Amino acid sequence: MELGYIIIFWYGILHAFGPDHLTAIADFSIGKSIKKTMLITIAFAFGHGMTLFIFAKLLEIYNLPESVTAYGDIISSSVIMAMGVYLLYMVIADKIHLNKHTHNGKEHIHIYFGREHSHNDKIAQTSAWTMGALMGMGGVRGMLVTLGMLQGQSIEFSMVLAFIAGVSLIFVSFGGVILYINKEFLTSKTNVRRVFATAGVISVGVGVNMLLA
Repeated sequence: MELGYIIIFWYGILHAFGPDHLTAIADFSIGKSIKKTMLITIAFAFGHGMTLFIFAKLLEIYNLPESVTAYGDIISSSVIMAMGVYLLYMVIADKIHLNKHTHNGKEHIHIYFGREHSHNDKIAQTSAWTMGALMGMGGVRGMLVTLGMLQGQSIEFSMVLAFIAGVSLIFVSFGGVILYINKEFLTSKTNVRRVFATAGVISVGVGVNMLLA
């Protein structure tokens, strides 16, 4: 069975490289600290994995036609498009702010949406978990194809943990790239608006492409 876990882990790695997943991670991680980025990426990975597990279990019991499972792809595409539209709205409405202040003699830069700067991490983590769960609906069929390689093995939660580990490896690594962008480029409000606008356009483009594919 160890080979089965390796296959699931590898599927998680390949699955994470999807442009919709990387775009979602970028949308959530831009402007965040190292701690927040890591928590967000892990929350997204767990939400994604849990949805795949639940729906894969349901499809073990009920043999739903492909026309029904295809709705998962539509939901996933719609989520990434909605994220892009939201970011573009925040840029156009000038609701993305940059705040510089000093803690213990060291300057910190915080980027936040809305009127007030908040250190509440739970909202971002919950949102990332929710988005990961919704987008997980689009990967159910791929998960089942991969599980089919395991000669009819029942889907166990330990398999999901292997999948989450593979996904998390890529998400956290990509989060490191976003952290570099945060540090090097998000030093002025003009740059912040440009980066968020770019992320919004890419999100919309990826979502539309997924719907038309």
